[in-house]
Amino acid sequence: MKFEYYLVEKKPPIAWVYLNRPQKKNAMNPPAWKESIPIFADLDADPEIRAVIIASTSENFTTGIDLVAMIPEVPELMDKEQKGGVKFKLIPRIYAMQETMTCIERCRKPVIAAVNGYCIGAGLDMISACDIRFCTSDAVFSLREAAVGFVADVGVLQRLPHIVGQGITRELAYTAKNFDAKRAKEILLVNEIFENREELLKGAETVAMDIAQNSPLAVQASKVVLNYGIGKTVDEGLQYVASMSANIVPSNDLFEAVTAFSQKRKPIFSGT
Repeated sequence: MKFEYYLVEKKPPIAWVYLNRPQKKNAMNPPAWKESIPIFADLDADPEIRAVIIASTSENFTTGIDLVAMIPEVPELMDKEQKGGVKFKLIPRIYAMQETMTCIERCRKPVIAAVNGYCIGAGLDMISACDIRFCTSDAVFSLREAAVGFVADVGVLQRLPHIVGQGITRELAYTAKNFDAKRAKEILLVNEIFENREELLKGAETVAMDIAQNSPLAVQASKVVLNYGIGKTVDEGLQYVASMSANIVPSNDLFEAVTAFSQKRKPIFSGT
């Protein structure tokens, strides 16, 4: 499939999803907000893909929403009257933009964000919906919306507290300041920092391949369980994982693991 904003490369067992609007520093225009939904639905359904990496084709991840390009798509933003009917139309538009990020979280395949350069505003929304985040030493992040008169409304305020905690999230949201790779690692936003883009992509690919070597059934069930557990009690999470575990075992992957162990070889999992 070809897309206007994204470049998708399937190299089983990994898929690469590149933000690919370098002439505008990958600012997110209307296609950026629409195309991720079919992309991640397809990757979720593709049995050959076991992990996904989101990266950029250029020196920046993204500078965030392309506000000028998006105004025609969301005309209610500039309506000075702001009557009830106008606001009522705006709500489903916001829901649709939220889906741009939620589809990444919903995808059962683990998604790794590989960030270089600027990751501003909507970029932070996007990577907060990913499972694992890496960056280069020159990466710059910002929860920028308060600086341009918005409340961040497509997911970062809901997801980021589970990654970095409430206090850090509030500081980032209220100040809207830039912060660097070192700070990102200190607050646990990123798992690891790489010196440059080449090493970043190589590191992300290594982890993706490590994931891909494990049982797809177990890995994907783990993601579903982890997502479910956010905001739930430990007891609720335990009940859910018991049901999930009972539903996926026995499996061909389990039989293969036992056979491989007895034969002293690495298992070759089918995901069935």
